[in-house]
Amino acid sequence: METQSEKDEFNIDTYMDALETKCFGRFILWSPRLPSTQDIVSLNFFELPIGSVCIADLQFKGRGRSHNTWESPKGSLLLSFTMQMENGHVVPLVQYVVCLAMTEAIKNLSIRNGIPPLDVRIKWPNDLYFNGLKVGGILCGSTYQSKIFNISVGVGLNVDNDKPTTSLNSELQKLNSDYKLQREDITSTFFDKFEHFFHILIHQGFQPLEELYYKTWLHSGQRIIVQEKNQEQDLPTENVVTVQGLTSSGYLLAIADNGERCELHPDGNSFDFFKGLVRSKLA
Repeated sequence: METQSEKDEFNIDTYMDALETKCFGRFILWSPRLPSTQDIVSLNFFELPIGSVCIADLQFKGRGRSHNTWESPKGSLLLSFTMQMENGHVVPLVQYVVCLAMTEAIKNLSIRNGIPPLDVRIKWPNDLYFNGLKVGGILCGSTYQSKIFNISVGVGLNVDNDKPTTSLNSELQKLNSDYKLQREDITSTFFDKFEHFFHILIHQGFQPLEELYYKTWLHSGQRIIVQEKNQEQDLPTENVVTVQGLTSSGYLLAIADNGERCELHPDGNSFDFFKGLVRSKLA
């Protein structure tokens, strides 16, 4: 009979039995507790087969954007995996494909098990939200060597942990559902989706995925205020813009009321989309 501790552990056999990929997620490293799955794959990138995944039940030095760190509790899906690309123009788009694959995996599992699809949405550039609360996030890091981009992708998803916000299974309970999402099912379905989307990205670009992505993100037509630092005044100038979509480089494209294009970069800026405020500079 399984102990509670064993039940809480990621079940590799269950995961592998469901996985249908050719590359991603087939070589797995697992530990009940790690400082950071992202550090494991980044520091050991060239010792691991491409597509390898590292999974932990708990991590205590998790990494996020802008070098933020946090403790990720039990009940979270915590994984990082490796990939390589030659075309640097589409590297910034990988994080969007990862987000899309995860939202589609959750919807697919919901439908497959006879419940209404959980409407997990994408908050640009790399967060996952449900009913206005953050339930997950994506982190991509890359290095360039011998004309190849070596990319480490990290994923964190609140499956059973209610803190610090809410979890997917808590939201399912509110829907009076007896079904519970399992980390193993989410992971295998995610990699199945991601491998398919990644093949499209490599061979056709992001355009075939745009319609589905825009249906899933939170920002189409959103009016936001972009604050621009003013060298001559203490107070920043403000420009009201309307979100249009993504540029070919993966930046957020918006149009000011005077018709001027605005490109918002995901790094080095402060975003508060729920307050309609972005601190950046007009391109």
